[in-house]
Amino acid sequence: MRVVAAMSGGVDSAVAASRMLEAGHEVVGVHLALSQNAATLRESARGCCTIEDAGDARRVADMLGIPFYVWDMAARFTHDVVEDFIAEYAAGRTPNPCLRCNEKIKFAALLDKALALGFDAVATGHYAQIFENPSGTRELHRAVDMAKDQSYVLGVLDVEQLARSFFPLGDTAKPQIREEARARGFYVAAKPDSHDICFIPDGDTRKWLTGHLGEQTGDIVETDGTKVGEHSGAYAFTVGQRRGLHLGQPAAGGEPRYVVEVRPSTNTVVVAAGELLGVDTITGEHARWCGPAPDGVVSVGAQVRAHGEEIPATAWADGKTVEVRLERRIRGVAPGQSVVLYDGTRVVGSATIARTGTRRPPAVGPAAAQIGSPA
Repeated sequence: MRVVAAMSGGVDSAVAASRMLEAGHEVVGVHLALSQNAATLRESARGCCTIEDAGDARRVADMLGIPFYVWDMAARFTHDVVEDFIAEYAAGRTPNPCLRCNEKIKFAALLDKALALGFDAVATGHYAQIFENPSGTRELHRAVDMAKDQSYVLGVLDVEQLARSFFPLGDTAKPQIREEARARGFYVAAKPDSHDICFIPDGDTRKWLTGHLGEQTGDIVETDGTKVGEHSGAYAFTVGQRRGLHLGQPAAGGEPRYVVEVRPSTNTVVVAAGELLGVDTITGEHARWCGPAPDGVVSVGAQVRAHGEEIPATAWADGKTVEVRLERRIRGVAPGQSVVLYDGTRVVGSATIARTGTRRPPAVGPAAAQIGSPA
């Protein structure tokens, strides 16, 4: 099989490429140039896609004896990921750019280009597993190493994309991957992992957004409308945030306050005590299914953060919309985040959170069924 190995310049993608080669595939290494003004060196472990990273990827490809190319996808990345990120925050939502990058870049633009050039599949260094059913269809599952599991950010992949994807590291823990890289003589064996938002290398999202959206002074209010502070841009706040509020008026009972709502139409941030943060109902839009969509009401596990806890829930789909009812309330769930649904270790699919709320009296309807059984 002819395979494009996406090589970021890190240890994971290096070992993934080497494993695909050892498995007998015809492998070509590709580094994605995602920045229109790539830095020469990393500023920290947060960043990626620098000229240094491209050089590291090329050195690994040379050691493996495989062809290596740099594909310029900076314009596409800027439009589909960076500009989307800015627009979402400006609209009062909290996006996950890694999911958007996987959906729009790595398993759309990259995969589409690879297929157009005659390749059969794309391999990446993500920590997740793909299992094939007797019918020949493929399922996405969590990685063996739960501390590194990245199935959450891959929940946007559909059946056709899974059929053309390989994740060679999903059955191995990260320490063993580094040891394997050292044994192969890869310089990147000890290279720090990149994390968080790659295009904000210093990790200061508020400063970065201010540079793009400008200062927009507004009020911080309590739920009854009482002004308790000011801010320089509602876009810099997200539901569940406690730090950086700089409230001039303490709460009556002295308890800490959190952001419970962002209102971009009035440039207002609403704060309240922590008990108002809990939600147990989620409406998700732009649903993406890694297999068949749920049939009726089904029991699932729901996860709303990349390394967050999986919460038992029930869910049902209506076209591109999915309704999720959690067994207990959780805090800090914001519109724009993604909810990813699981059946055991299998990823069912994902959706972008549009609305959250608290449980109303249950409606009369069908009892929840296990996925795969009659609803």
